[in-house]
Amino acid sequence: MSGRSPQGAERTAARRSDPASRSAPEETPRRAPGPGGTAPATKPRTGTGTGTRRPALLTTALVAVLALLALVSAGTGAYDIPLGDVLASVQHHLGLGGAPLDRVGESVLWNVRLPRVVLALLVGAGLGCAGALMQGVFGNPLAEPGVIGISAGAAVGAVAAIGLGLSFFGNWTITVCAFVAGLITVSSVYLLSRNGGRTEVVTLILTGIAVNAFAGALIGLFVFFADSGQVNQITFWQLGSLAQATWPKVLAVLPCAVAGLLIAPLYSRQLDLLSLGERPARHLGIDVERLRLSLILVVALLTAAAVAVAGVITFIGLLVPHLLRMANGPGHRFLVPGSALAGAVVLVAGDLAARTIAQPAELPLGVLTALLGSPFFFWLLRRTRRKQGGWA
Repeated sequence: MSGRSPQGAERTAARRSDPASRSAPEETPRRAPGPGGTAPATKPRTGTGTGTRRPALLTTALVAVLALLALVSAGTGAYDIPLGDVLASVQHHLGLGGAPLDRVGESVLWNVRLPRVVLALLVGAGLGCAGALMQGVFGNPLAEPGVIGISAGAAVGAVAAIGLGLSFFGNWTITVCAFVAGLITVSSVYLLSRNGGRTEVVTLILTGIAVNAFAGALIGLFVFFADSGQVNQITFWQLGSLAQATWPKVLAVLPCAVAGLLIAPLYSRQLDLLSLGERPARHLGIDVERLRLSLILVVALLTAAAVAVAGVITFIGLLVPHLLRMANGPGHRFLVPGSALAGAVVLVAGDLAARTIAQPAELPLGVLTALLGSPFFFWLLRRTRRKQGGWA
């Protein structure tokens, strides 16, 4: 009769952690000799509970921070609007009470600030999610649409549409051209970086350097042949900015961003299996090449949508997924949607900083993210190299 309590504790520990943990000395180094010790049962239960709650806590924190940042960003600028007035105006427009602002305040809030905040949210979510997908597809934490040239390739498509005066799809022309160019770029990088059935980190980075250089040369050619008005537009794409945000631009990018953000989490389980390696993934029923092709299309869609309205903004897709992976582990069930949320947080905060740090001037958003992201990338390269014992 005295054995029922230890048996229940062991059954609970086995169900909520690894079944082999009872006999694994490295997991329970201080295990008591008797089966009734409470410390071994308490350790797995506490760790597992924390691991289960952590994604929910992180998601809640990200949503709360994003909501607060969006409200602060909507009210901060040359024409300051108190936070309470922003909430009251939003409630009024949603039919939930509240009260409208004066005529100038309403115009600033709804025609200037909120389109910019919503665009930052969509672009940041798209770039963060695309970075998580790229790292899952290539199987390493150094992959990112900007680092390996996808953003630059998509920018070439957008710049070509501007420089050649293309308008065959109306307001969608730049987005379509950016998507096609981004797809060509990501396909080229994928094929060139594979060797012996796998993608090497060094080859990936070197290929990205070559693609970025070639894309820069093409953009330089368009600048050389463009008139002054087109040069200003092309400079906007190169530096990255949300200064020209309008509701039509939000509506132009919304279908692409929403489609990519809804499709991406559906592949979370398959990405987890792919992280075990191509051969184990195939044995578990995953069509690896089809999976990679599908995700490459999603990445190109998200990146092209972001570049088409905001220009080249780098390092969001590198920094955000890696930080979340350090906080919660490599599981893509949280990593993919969490990267979208965190990317939105980072870009809304970055756009707020770009608008306010050097008032009345405005820093280019892409320049600001590169200044902050480059040191992180250097640290990540050194850290990865140390863990692997060198690149050879």
